[in-house]
Amino acid sequence: MKPPYEITNKILNLIASISEKIGEVNAAHLNKPPTELRKRNRIKTIQSSLEIEGNTLTVEQITDLLENKSIIAPKKDILEVKNAISVYNQINKFKVYDLKSLCKAHEILMKDLIDNPGKLRTSSVGIVKGSDIAHIAPPGEMVFSLMTDLFKYLKSDDDLILIKSCVFHYEFEFIHPFLDGNGRMGRLWQTMILKEHSPIFEFLPIESLVKAKQQDYYNVLGKSDNQGSSTSFIEFMLEIIKDALEDLLKIQNVTLTNNDRILNFKEIIGTKEFSRQDYLRAFKNISQATASRDLKIAVENEVLEKYGDKRTTKYKYK
Repeated sequence: MKPPYEITNKILNLIASISEKIGEVNAAHLNKPPTELRKRNRIKTIQSSLEIEGNTLTVEQITDLLENKSIIAPKKDILEVKNAISVYNQINKFKVYDLKSLCKAHEILMKDLIDNPGKLRTSSVGIVKGSDIAHIAPPGEMVFSLMTDLFKYLKSDDDLILIKSCVFHYEFEFIHPFLDGNGRMGRLWQTMILKEHSPIFEFLPIESLVKAKQQDYYNVLGKSDNQGSSTSFIEFMLEIIKDALEDLLKIQNVTLTNNDRILNFKEIIGTKEFSRQDYLRAFKNISQATASRDLKIAVENEVLEKYGDKRTTKYKYK
């Protein structure tokens, strides 16, 4: 059964805007952001997603943990961050359309934080906000079938993947398939789905904007619950995605390293053979000498294979 929602004019306008901004991101060679920016955005993602759940660690402390430095903080908070670092480092190993893979990600994310991490709940659960019960999740015996149906929708429905990512996120939170860790898993898996649409989403810190609008995020989850439809949540999350892309495009004077350019060009050329001139057409602001140096380093690092000599030289990604 397809999850209930409507495609509104607002949703259509947001999708058009997002698509336009993705085009701008690709033109600016930010679809694979520079290495330092990727690292910074990954830290912001982890910090924001965990802060929503009450974690106290700062961006600076998480940076120290990534660099294997000691910090003073509650053990549980440190463990949450280390687990999150581990799961995001493995993000390309998970299969976006596979329930078992999602459970494996949850096992890593919640290791030593709860009993039986990675196991779907079989008992009933309610979500309490303050003194109020904000949401009563479906009974435990329904969780497996509901999650199986949700993955069938994700894999087989012909809706745009931007929409499906939002629908999945909402339905995941509604089902509440695990005893704990559902919020961070829902946000992680939306990133997983969005990565299927464009590689830029792997390092786009959507969670930091969700954190900035945390109360709105919870309010729209409740609103969608009351309406019996994820329409409002889709609109909210598409707005967040649009804002995140806008923030990325505001970055001025981004300096790409030779490694950044080589990674970016792979997204453009794929497995086709290419020449130095093809490479220069993609990066109009570099010199012929810089292009030659980039390609030479990539060959030495066994990223590229080189064919021919001088003017007949061609390259191909391994």
